[in-house]
Amino acid sequence: MMPRPLEGLLVLDFSQFLSGPYAGLRLADLGARVIKIERLDCGDLCRRLYISNLELDGDSTLFHSINRNKESYAVDLKSEADRCKVRKLLSHADMMVQNFRPGVIEKLGFGYEEVKAINPRLIYGSISGYGGNSPLRDRPGQDLLLQALTGLPWLHRDKSRRVPIPFGLAIADMITGAHLVQGMLAALVRRSIQGSGAFVEVNMLASTLDAMQEIWEEKWMPDRGSSLPVEGAEGSESIRWLKGLYPTAAGYIALGDMPLHTLAQAIAPHFTLDTLGEATAARMEELLTTRPAHYWSVELQKAGIPCEELLDWMQLMQEEAFRELRMTQDIYRSNGARMTAISCPIRLNGHRLQSSRGAPRIGEHNAVVESEWNITR
Repeated sequence: MMPRPLEGLLVLDFSQFLSGPYAGLRLADLGARVIKIERLDCGDLCRRLYISNLELDGDSTLFHSINRNKESYAVDLKSEADRCKVRKLLSHADMMVQNFRPGVIEKLGFGYEEVKAINPRLIYGSISGYGGNSPLRDRPGQDLLLQALTGLPWLHRDKSRRVPIPFGLAIADMITGAHLVQGMLAALVRRSIQGSGAFVEVNMLASTLDAMQEIWEEKWMPDRGSSLPVEGAEGSESIRWLKGLYPTAAGYIALGDMPLHTLAQAIAPHFTLDTLGEATAARMEELLTTRPAHYWSVELQKAGIPCEELLDWMQLMQEEAFRELRMTQDIYRSNGARMTAISCPIRLNGHRLQSSRGAPRIGEHNAVVESEWNITR
């Protein structure tokens, strides 16, 4: 197995739920040793966070997916004896991740200034919902709430009813976790040059807005659904654009951004002139409902139209492109409990970054950690 870029680095992950643990997951995929600092009584609350009724070996499958390839060190951070253990562990660490509400980690004695005094070379990664100085700082940083605040559900709305629909995944959490990793890796490069640690901060509001750059720009641009001048055209010639997900006789088809007349020209060979009718957006949508999605996907792609059939997970897994990616892997707990999970999408020199080690049980590695670094009360 090829050496991983972060091999030998120790990361202490104090975070819970999704954004922070996702950052820890990616650091683990890159080769870092990630130890979750968990509560003695219940551990990471994500162990009981269910997006379905699926559970494995006492923990939600969501927890397993986002915390694979980590160790667990369970302590009581309100106990001075246990805080002393954690301080000793921090003196050996390279990175730390936390996503407590603003002010909480400081009350526990592990704010950046306290940790910096213990280990000046440590890279401290911090996630909040809205930023430490925001007037919203005390509000819960939950994914759905961030989606609502930034207007994301309006981009995902039901066209017929004009009802906003939240994204069906924790998009704000994942994007924020990815941004934290980017910042921490940059700080790691800086440390290799200057020798000092860093305080890396991200918040879910800023990260979600960053992902909306395309839409933000369109606020200042003409509406793509209205008439736009044709580049290089004379007079008042105009063009209408199509883009979106459209129903067919069976299933849905996604059409990429294109002029209306381009789609009309591609559809025309499949109908008689009388049947085709006027090339309006409404008429094109109506004609798409006369054939199933798979038919249009094949035929329109032949005509050079950017489109894809809307698939479900079972259909996607049958696709050659999905199999070629090798995006799934089996992970195992020490007791043999097994689950198939999504693997890291990064390749280094052609090699996938994969590990079969599953998520830890609460405090599973306490004895190993305390023995390795001679941590006692």
